[in-house]
Amino acid sequence: MNKVYILGGAQTDFERNWTKEGKGMVALLKEIMADGLRESGLSFDDIEELNKDNRVSCFVGNFIAEKYTEQGHLGAFLTEVNESFYGVPSARYEAACASSSVAIDAAATKIRAGEYDVAVVVGWELMKTVDSAVGGDFLGRAAYYEKEGKGVSLPFPKLFGKLADETLKKYPELDEKRYLDALAKISVINYSNAKRNPLAQTRKWFMSYEQASTRGTDTNPIVGGKLAVSDCSQVTDGAAVVVLCSEKFINERGIESKPILKGYGHRVAPLLFEKKMADNRDSEYLLPWTRQAVLDAYRRSGLRVDDIDVFETHDCFTSSEYAAISAFGITEPGREYEAVESGMIAFGGEKPINPSGGLIGCGHPVGASGARMLLDLYKQVTGTAGAYQVQGAKNAMMLNIGGSATTNYVFVIGAE
Repeated sequence: MNKVYILGGAQTDFERNWTKEGKGMVALLKEIMADGLRESGLSFDDIEELNKDNRVSCFVGNFIAEKYTEQGHLGAFLTEVNESFYGVPSARYEAACASSSVAIDAAATKIRAGEYDVAVVVGWELMKTVDSAVGGDFLGRAAYYEKEGKGVSLPFPKLFGKLADETLKKYPELDEKRYLDALAKISVINYSNAKRNPLAQTRKWFMSYEQASTRGTDTNPIVGGKLAVSDCSQVTDGAAVVVLCSEKFINERGIESKPILKGYGHRVAPLLFEKKMADNRDSEYLLPWTRQAVLDAYRRSGLRVDDIDVFETHDCFTSSEYAAISAFGITEPGREYEAVESGMIAFGGEKPINPSGGLIGCGHPVGASGARMLLDLYKQVTGTAGAYQVQGAKNAMMLNIGGSATTNYVFVIGAE
């Protein structure tokens, strides 16, 4: 199978509110596609030229534009960006919060098979078109809506609040105070990391340990179970582009020192949260299918946790990042707090998680998060992450989940 290289990409400023700017989907796509191609060393003329020999394709990741923007058929909208996309194969991919990871997987598969030499992946979501209550209901479709979302106020904070409860139930030796303290520290780490990221939504926000650890107050109200506002990712407008290519294209252009996609994992757990919890009874892991996706990525890449220098994970809530620590293999299951308390996952730690700020700090435009994570892995292993660069990063891993850890995607990239 052919190697898959990452040429580069771009991210919009996740602080922006595109509705307030009077801009919509086409404006968002025009901006991110122009930036993404330029940062990858390509142009619209290149796209047109590659398409003459059917060597380029586009992959669009988006969760629920039908609700937020009342528009489907999203793959075709790249023709509104530039005429160079006329005739270019393009389609939309969806798997809730892992939508652009599905798009990445499809793009990489086409390159491995030799079908195309360049694959442009764009993930996007415009979420500030409605208020938080309506938006929360829309996001309930990422779960089993009729059973877990319909008529429930803010269903996902409640589902991941249940994940916190299940963590304590799964590991009875884990002290509740210690666990909640670890969640607070995870929140503070992500907000702190975001201050280094010039495109992070919360780079100007403040989050102290005192605030994050004091839940149920006017400034940090409870939103689901034991989780408070400080434990939540953001409602975000934004897009990210990553461009993948073949070794043939690399050689044609004389391009040097681009990282490759070394491994991936893709597993789907039961849709209903209760069935997930029933499914883990014979496993030491709270989320066994998430762990299996990680193991698949390690196997395909030939790497181990000791080889990974930096991680990006799906911290839609602090409880999901906590579970990811053992899924990555950083600690044994049930002992994730050790990596938090020791500073291991902090920016300067041995195994830093989310130097970008993650979904909590950087932002979570649902359909863009997978592409944004891969772009941040690319920045880390190419030494171009600026103020949030992890020194000496050679191999990087990401975990992107859809729903309540239903769809699990893991990618590993690094120097060839």
